[in-house]
Amino acid sequence: MDRPKRVLVVRVGAMGDVLHGLPAVAALRERWPDCFIGWAIEPRWRALVEGGVADRVHLVPTREWKERPFSTATLRQIVELRREMRAERYDVCVDLQGSIRSAVIGRMSGAARFVGAAKPRERQARALYGERVSLRAEHVIGQACELMSAGVGVRIAQAKASLPVNAEAEEWFARTVGGEGFVVIAPTAGWGAKEWPAERFAIVAREFKARGLRVLVNSSGGDLARRVAEDGGAELVECGVAELVAVTRRAALVIGGDTGPVHLAGALGRPMVALFGPTDPARTGPYFVGAKVRVLRDAGSVVDHRRHEETEAGLMRVRVEEVVEAAFSLLETDHPEFSA
Repeated sequence: MDRPKRVLVVRVGAMGDVLHGLPAVAALRERWPDCFIGWAIEPRWRALVEGGVADRVHLVPTREWKERPFSTATLRQIVELRREMRAERYDVCVDLQGSIRSAVIGRMSGAARFVGAAKPRERQARALYGERVSLRAEHVIGQACELMSAGVGVRIAQAKASLPVNAEAEEWFARTVGGEGFVVIAPTAGWGAKEWPAERFAIVAREFKARGLRVLVNSSGGDLARRVAEDGGAELVECGVAELVAVTRRAALVIGGDTGPVHLAGALGRPMVALFGPTDPARTGPYFVGAKVRVLRDAGSVVDHRRHEETEAGLMRVRVEEVVEAAFSLLETDHPEFSA
């Protein structure tokens, strides 16, 4: 196999999933710095790769397409996406997502080779791949490395994720938030079963405040984050992805569930306490190179990806005291003055 000079990655979302793909792409960049890398991604996650590991970002607004599937604007955008991907003449496309939509996008690219998992997340995607890879790794970061290895023909091992610095986001941070060494709480997750109760997060926030720490609560909208901030005496921070990167770079600690901001902390090497329930940290935990992480999960938690609204029973058994102890054990490494 000739060395591919132009590689397209398809991983359109969500935030944590894009971050889990970064170590494989960063490793490719380290091995072949002159390799041209494109990335097909949802517009809201572009700040994670644009100006960083990707030379070209192809925006895939699938949320808009789902709302207006038969509109002229949607058809025009799909045609334009196909045109711009094909214009890059990719040698290989690697689908890190394994969904029908990602497989369709990859097939549209016109890449000379199209690589995907032999058993993708959505099995119908398999039919669209030109090359199918049997995955052995349990964790999705390892699986991404296996797919990339098959795509480029050399072994790709996990590298430290690299996220771009956005000048406008840095200016926003200095103007709006400022400082460093604060704690970030990220209470929301993809669905209710993964969310620890707001009142418990608020108690944790008050524990930090009592020890003189500044606490920020990341909000992606909705009532949960607002309640945590109000009841915990913390600052509510509503911002986009680029701004969240700027905030997280300066955090002394991040606490949350199986959610994008926690995986972001892992990718940036920031200490974190991750609360898991119906998802398995052995598969999707924030285990990035250089990550400082304490994962808390009750032994009775059962993997269940159905989007239940009620907090999973095992996650409910994770106690406030456990979270506080784990948090301060991480904090005191860099900040002995905050020892519990």
